[in-house]
Parts: sequence; C-alpha cells; structure tokens
Amino acid sequence: MFASPVIAAFLALMLWWMSTGLILLAVRRADQAGGRAFHGLICWGLPFLVLGAVAVMQSVQALTVAGMYIGFAGALCIWGWIEMTFLTGLVTGPRKLPMTAQTPGERFAQAWGVVAYHETLLLIGFLGIVLATIGQPNPIAAWTYGMLLFARVLAKLNLFNGVPGINTDAVPTPLSHITSYFRTSDPSWVFPLSVTVLSLFTAFWVERLVHAATDASAVMFAFLSALTALALLEHWMMLIPLADTKLWRWMMPDRPTAVTVTNEP
Repeated sequence: MFASPVIAAFLALMLWWMSTGLILLAVRRADQAGGRAFHGLICWGLPFLVLGAVAVMQSVQALTVAGMYIGFAGALCIWGWIEMTFLTGLVTGPRKLPMTAQTPGERFAQAWGVVAYHETLLLIGFLGIVLATIGQPNPIAAWTYGMLLFARVLAKLNLFNGVPGINTDAVPTPLSHITSYFRTSDPSWVFPLSVTVLSLFTAFWVERLVHAATDASAVMFAFLSALTALALLEHWMMLIPLADTKLWRWMMPDRPTAVTVTNEP
C-alpha cells in the first residue's frame, strides 16, 4: 500500500498539514504564555531535530520505499525545528525594528537584516543534508529540504516585492515588526517567474514519476511532486486576500495580540 504513488502523495500532504499545524499551535501557546516559553519550546523541540538528523543518516543508503519515507520525514523534522527558531523570534536577524527605508536598495538591506541569521541557518541545514547524501543512493532528504528552501525564498521575495493576498494570522508577537516589510500591491515581476519555475519543477517531478523504474523511485517522485505542487498552490493563494491559516483554525487558540500589515503604495 505504501508503495503506491497516490498514497505517498496523500501522506506527504497530510504530514505537511499536521506538522505545520502543530508548529503553529506550539508557537501560539508559547506566545500566550510569554516569558521564556519560546526558549522552552525550542528545547522541547530538540529531540525532533536529532530524530530528523538520525532519520536522514539512516535513509541515505536505503534505496527502498521505507527509506524514502524515513528520509522525507527526517528532512521535515529538521526543517520544522529551524522554522520554530524563527517563529519564536530566537533566530531571526540583527535588525529588530520595523521598515524605515524608502529606496528599493535600502528596503532590501533592511529586510535582509531582519532574516539574515535564519536564512543562514536554513542554508547550513541544507548543506548538512547535502553532505550526508552526496555519493549515496537515496537523495530524498536533500531534494525535500532543497525544494522547501527554494519555495520559501520565492515566497519571501513575493511578500517583499508585493502581492495582493497577504495575511498575518500566524505572525507571533516577537515578529510583529516583520509585517512592515510585506507589501500589499499588484503582483510584481517576481510572481510570474515564481509560478513558472515551480510549475516546471512540478511537471518535471510528475514526468519522473510516470517513468519511475522502481517502487522506491515512484514514491520519491510522488513526494516531490506533491510538495512542489503544494508550494505552487501557496503562491497562487497570494493573489487572494484569504487567511490560509484557516486550514489549522480548529487547532489554534486565539492570538494574544493583534498584528497589522503596513501597506506601501
């Protein structure tokens, strides 16, 4: 059953949905608790980071269906923990203030200052997984993390350059200043480029899936097809002023404070 590409794609989407919802829930709870709750959350999450690293190391030599599931889950664990360090405000960047720049160059420099440490940590995580998979038969962990990183960079560039549908439902209190770096406007040139590239990646993974020679390869390309198609859908949702966090509303408590977006002309 687990060798079915349809089942693999479905489980990939469910794992993403559940893991994202649990992270949002944990961050929201810590936001409500205040104090050093965010530090405690990162410490409690460390076993998932370790588990993810072990899973990646165990998967790289296993060119099997099980190895694909283990590598995919391991990459998500590492990615999720690093994302928590950002959402808790513990690993962001040297700049902790709202946007004050006027020129495009100054805006970009200030925006980079807000996320520099986190982007560096994401890159370190990617390089670590790549080093673990180089020369090994199973690359699923590196491809999974790499696609997540690539799609996230595109999403951040779109939020910075301008899209119509920006919501801040999931922005915790420590990151309230970051909303001033978002720009609500007609889509910039970054948007058509982003959806085109993600569409090409999705088509490539689907083509590889159709021509997969083994069950393990089919599962790997099913994972990547589902993950990339999801990233593509999330980009198209940037055109709609709809709070995508409604997908997890049933499991999230009310936020402690309201956060608003500063729109630029």
